[in-house]
Amino acid sequence: MNSRLEYARGLLARAHDDFFVVRRLATDADAPGWVLGFHAEQAVEKALKAVLSSNGIDYPRTHNLVMLAELLRQAQHDLPANSGDFALLVPYAVMLRYEDLSEDEPPACQPAWLVSVVEQTLAWASRCVEQKD
Repeated sequence: MNSRLEYARGLLARAHDDFFVVRRLATDADAPGWVLGFHAEQAVEKALKAVLSSNGIDYPRTHNLVMLAELLRQAQHDLPANSGDFALLVPYAVMLRYEDLSEDEPPACQPAWLVSVVEQTLAWASRCVEQKD
């Protein structure tokens, strides 16, 4: 078995865990927006890294979804139809949790939109990784 493929599967499993949080909290009016955004960003990030890994494409330690998508584009790999939305999730990355503890939050995203972005990206990533079997 290809260790990159095993790693990709592990990343996808973790992405689904983040998506679980997004789905559960999306219906709770009291859920902090940054928590939803953070887990949505993390799910998409792990999905992109799973596809990169399964294709043998090296990537730097980054939480920049736009950069990760660009690496796939440069490798002439297809991207999910919603890849243009990834930039809206970047502000929710880990930097927000640790380095920017100001009162300012990224622009609020609708919970249903976050669910949709993650759902579409995970479906795409799962298809891409499964094709490597």
